[in-house]
Formats: sequence, structure tokens, C-alpha cells
Amino acid sequence: MTVYQVLFRLVLAVVIGALIGYERGRHGRAAGMRTHIIVCIGSAVTAMTGIFVNQTFGGGDVLRIAAQVISGVGFLGAGMIILKNGNIVTGLTTAAGVWTTATLGIALGYGFYSGALIGAALFFIVITTFIRLEKDKRNKAQILYLEINDVKRVNEILDAVKDKITVPNNPVVVPSKSNIDGYVGLNIMLNQHFEVIPEDFLQIDGVVFAVEE
Repeated sequence: MTVYQVLFRLVLAVVIGALIGYERGRHGRAAGMRTHIIVCIGSAVTAMTGIFVNQTFGGGDVLRIAAQVISGVGFLGAGMIILKNGNIVTGLTTAAGVWTTATLGIALGYGFYSGALIGAALFFIVITTFIRLEKDKRNKAQILYLEINDVKRVNEILDAVKDKITVPNNPVVVPSKSNIDGYVGLNIMLNQHFEVIPEDFLQIDGVVFAVEE
């Protein structure tokens, strides 16, 4: 491999990781742009290291090092899966996205550009299109989970939240316990589909965490 090949593969890893991370971070997911970029770069470097070792020492399995990424990144993804209120699981799609980002990075590291680019394109199609199909099929309330840092200002913050919901809605608010003392979680159930961008709600004073269920 030449320096230009290494640079080109790592730049592509940054671009793909950034695009996936931006989409996930935009929806308030645990892993955002930086996490996905780092995972993609690390996976690409791992794959290229296998090639480098093979070319430098004249032997060795070029797939062995990169193969460990496939299983190892699962531990990172597991930390993004959250169980709330005993029966609500979130973070599965984000964890799968991190794993997919790692595999795309490996493909780039080996120079499998067509596979990485087509895979990334299909990822965006699935993540942006299928979510609408799933919501239409489930035909149930949409849930926005917020966490606020001042119990005394719950009503004030709720009024600010309702001002950002532009479609006709009569949201049902269900408080939930937070793992942080003094904080409170709010499950806001909407009876009509609303294109939620959690980042918009983080602009409200007192809201420290927001995610679409």
C-alpha cells in the first residue's frame, strides 16, 4: 500500500463515519458523529494493519486481526442498549449502526470501495425510509423521551416542549425514574405522527437528554 492509498481509505472512513454519526446524533442517539468516525477509522486501520504485516513479513493471515473487530465492537454496542421502566428497550438500532460502521471501515481498509459505498448507501435508505414504514404499520403512539434536571420546573418545561410540537396533538406525559438524583424522565406520547428532531428539544433550558423511541 502506498501513502496515498492509506490516506484515501482513511478519508473515506471519516466521511462515511461522519454521515452515519450525524444521522444518529440528529435523532438523539447515544453514539453520534465522533463515535462513528472513530469506529470507522479504527476498523479501517485494523484491516490495513493486517495487509501491512502480510506484506512486510511475507506471511500471516490478513483477515485475522480485522476479524476481532466484528466481535469486539459488540461490547461497544452493548453499552448503547438501554432498558427503561423495566420494559422499554432503546438503542438497538444505534448499536447495530455502530457494528455496521465497523464493517464498512473494514471494507475500506481492504480497498473494497464498492462494497463500502453501496453498503453505506443502503444503510441510509433503510434508516431513513423503513422507520416511517414501521411507524405506519405499528399505528401506535409515538414516544419522545426527555430527561430534565429540575423537578420543580416540570410544568414550565412541558409548556416549552408543547410549543415545539407543531401538529395537532394532545400529548400524554408519563413520568419515569432517572438514574441521576434530582433528575426526572418524561415519556411524552403523541397521538399523531410528528417528525421528531430531539436536538430541537435540547435547546430548551432544563432538558439534558432527548431521544425518539
